[in-house]
Amino acid sequence: MIRVVVADDQSLVRIGLRVLVESEDDIELVGEAGDGRSAVKLVRRTRPDVALLDVRMPETDGLTALREITGDPALAGTKVVILTTFDIDEYVYEALRSGASGFLVKDTEPSELVRAVRVVAQGDALLSPTVTRRLISAYAARPARRKADFPNMAQLTEREREIVALVAEGLSNEEIAQRLVISPATARTHVSHAMIKLQARDRAQLVVFAFQSGLATPADG
Repeated sequence: MIRVVVADDQSLVRIGLRVLVESEDDIELVGEAGDGRSAVKLVRRTRPDVALLDVRMPETDGLTALREITGDPALAGTKVVILTTFDIDEYVYEALRSGASGFLVKDTEPSELVRAVRVVAQGDALLSPTVTRRLISAYAARPARRKADFPNMAQLTEREREIVALVAEGLSNEEIAQRLVISPATARTHVSHAMIKLQARDRAQLVVFAFQSGLATPADG
């Protein structure tokens, strides 16, 4: 059973998410909150598998709530998905950089949202990988951006660097396996090793590291 917390200051949105979540046999809503501060308290109390957080909330906004959750070692098992009104939004980049597992636009189809909850709970792939990559690429391409120094990048093998760049393209383990003519299990192993070496919380953060370090660039595809 996938345990989910929902946080949004609009009651109509919360009701819609509640009805959607409760209609699934394998997903359980364990609580909802109307502001970021309450959301953090709720997550600490219920330890859900996935927290859906609106980026703009009163009291404590979604990004601040996100940082409190991802910064708490006791909540390492909770994946955070940011809900946003716009698919290209600097808040979303900051959310990914701060440890969000991905994001969803609020007009996402119900079936896609349910699928996304299952995907992020498994930690297998980014949410909306194409949009996520476009967002990070646009941010990384700004003249004011400079490559960040990630000493741990030196620990990656050539194969791992190659695979991290493909993860940054939004490719799944299966797609990476097809591209490199290796087995999905081998691709998954390389991704896991890269995440451990870079201390990435999940694939979303791995993509951010790839762009920030210059391992992946907007010109990569």
